[in-house]
Amino acid sequence: MKQQSQDHQEPVDVVIMAAGKGTRMKSSLPKVLHRLGGRALVSHVIDAAMAIGARNIVVVTGHGASDVEAALAGSAPGAHLRFARQVPQLGTGHALQQAAPLLPDDGTVVVLSGDVPLIGADTLRALVAQSVARRLALLTIRTNDPTGYGRILRARGPQYPDGDGDGEVQAIVEQKDATESQREIDEVYSGVMALPARLLKGWLTRLDNKNAQGEYYLTDVVGFATIDGVPVVAHRIDDAVQVAGVNTPAQLAALERALQRRRADALLEQGVRLADPTRIDVRGTLVCESDVEIDINCIFEGAVSLGAGVRVGAHCIVANARIETGAVIEPFTHIDGEKAGVTVGASSRVGPFARLRPGARLGPEVHIGNFVEVKNSTLGAGAKANHLAYLGDATVGARVNYGAGSITANYDGANKHRTVIGDDVHVGSNCVLVAPVTIGAGGTVGGGTTVSKSTAPGTLTIARARQISYADWQRPKKV
Repeated sequence: MKQQSQDHQEPVDVVIMAAGKGTRMKSSLPKVLHRLGGRALVSHVIDAAMAIGARNIVVVTGHGASDVEAALAGSAPGAHLRFARQVPQLGTGHALQQAAPLLPDDGTVVVLSGDVPLIGADTLRALVAQSVARRLALLTIRTNDPTGYGRILRARGPQYPDGDGDGEVQAIVEQKDATESQREIDEVYSGVMALPARLLKGWLTRLDNKNAQGEYYLTDVVGFATIDGVPVVAHRIDDAVQVAGVNTPAQLAALERALQRRRADALLEQGVRLADPTRIDVRGTLVCESDVEIDINCIFEGAVSLGAGVRVGAHCIVANARIETGAVIEPFTHIDGEKAGVTVGASSRVGPFARLRPGARLGPEVHIGNFVEVKNSTLGAGAKANHLAYLGDATVGARVNYGAGSITANYDGANKHRTVIGDDVHVGSNCVLVAPVTIGAGGTVGGGTTVSKSTAPGTLTIARARQISYADWQRPKKV
């Protein structure tokens, strides 16, 4: 079944231009794969295309084409994602010429840029609606610094007062081809347009490269539309962030701050208490229930959910985790669930300076203290490992007290093995539990013990050398 835009009767097909090298990024990574908010720039653009119900998404690749295509494969579920290669790169019009054979004639084509990541779905829906009845719709914006952008030329001259009487669009003139008076125009083309596919394909055959750049400009289709009597309309927005492109590391950093502030404002609107909305980074999805508090300089990656009343202390990193109701994450804690995920149970307390790795599953009211690491382990209700300990590949029962300096020796140099600690066990300080081993429920392991054999429930286990003290021993002295 074909997907369609909610506001447009014709199917919508999207072309994303992603062939550029991005020389000013000074990086071997293709520009559109640089990350914003934890994801590739072009992935944000694909999200926008999906949000307007794109039937087909054609990504035009060029520089680093194999890397871009591999990174994006499977990233548009529900839409037909295809790639068209532009080699060599001879301009925006040339890019669309490569995509044209993949575009059905019955749709409206929306042209987007892979390095303009924050275009809004509502803006695109409005633009598509403007292109009905055989019209070419351009997305424009007024800016105090139009340098580098194509200027919008209107029927009544280069400058008009604010308002809706700006006259019909006749052409777009690129920066390098503009006259001095044209460069004074403050309304610019964003690089985003919508138009009927049949018209686009005809105009693409008429492009030439007789310009200062020696390239095939897609913007020349505006002149063709005027000649052919096709109305050209401009949908002008005021939000510069939506059409901001990334060409340099400085621009990428500025856009990251803009994105993060938007995400922070959305959290505040939901009722989340942020100690400082300028010092939080959400690099994935963060879902918060009521009365969540987040201190400064916290980073959230992947899919994170925070239950009601959760408090996250300063300087924490939380990735791919579920923190349940009333839990407290103390400062400088690092939680990274990767693919396996991490769960912190209700009313648990983690940190400061703790580390939870993939597969950590903490039950309710568990305490994980400073410099404790937990990996692929389950801790039952009320279990405690308060400081300087390691639990790896372990099943820990309820109300266990795990002493300082104790570890599970889970790796024999070739394979991982599991440690099972029953309910109500007390493990003393500086113990080594050599897996595979089971500590029976209610047992006690004396401090400094190395346990290499399973123990029965309720027993005291001690395995250490006899203490010897020499009364008259003298320390060596310097000669």
